[in-house]
Amino acid sequence: MRLLALAAALLLVTHLPTAAAEHTGNVTQGVATVIDGDTLEIHGSRIRLHGIDAPESRQTCSESDGSASRCGQVAALFLAEKIGRTPILCEHLDMDRYGRIIARCFRNREDLNKWMVGEGLAVAYRQYSFDYIADEDQAREARKGVWRTKFDMPWDWRKGARTSEGSDEIPERLQRLVQGSYSCSPRRTCSQIGSCQEARWYLDNCSWGSRLDRDSDGVPCESIC
Repeated sequence: MRLLALAAALLLVTHLPTAAAEHTGNVTQGVATVIDGDTLEIHGSRIRLHGIDAPESRQTCSESDGSASRCGQVAALFLAEKIGRTPILCEHLDMDRYGRIIARCFRNREDLNKWMVGEGLAVAYRQYSFDYIADEDQAREARKGVWRTKFDMPWDWRKGARTSEGSDEIPERLQRLVQGSYSCSPRRTCSQIGSCQEARWYLDNCSWGSRLDRDSDGVPCESIC
């Protein structure tokens, strides 16, 4: 019965209005804003992707030639590009201690959690789930995404165990994607910024971006991040 209900919801998601989220039982549907590689927001509902952990937004990974890439930001940008403005469906599984919905999310019928791990943009969060271990193994074997680099597991990086710090290079294709969306001119205040992803881009790329992070904790515009 649960599978039938989820299938029915997936069929309906493409007909949702793009201006609002819908909450039906244990399902949230709507156009999503990407906060980072494992966190979304659908019109005020913060959603943590079940069973995966992506590099943090300010985390870097060391490439084989010794250069460093902003792999956390790359993960978020790939996820944003994957979703675009297509309404997604998130099946609620739990609630975390921060009040975020833990969910498995789908674009059309594709499991986005699985896609992130399979592309090497996130790892299986084994502390909480074994669901995506096979996808991680395949990505590692194919040297996709972070698996072609030297990187810290996101949970270790958050604890301060950081061995792959470096420059802030972003692949050219994704740089064009971001530059097409945001600009450092004119300056913006938090009240003029529409999403956490946008605020983080200003923080990382604009000379005035640090003004968005008043307590210097690395999180800009905390009212929306």
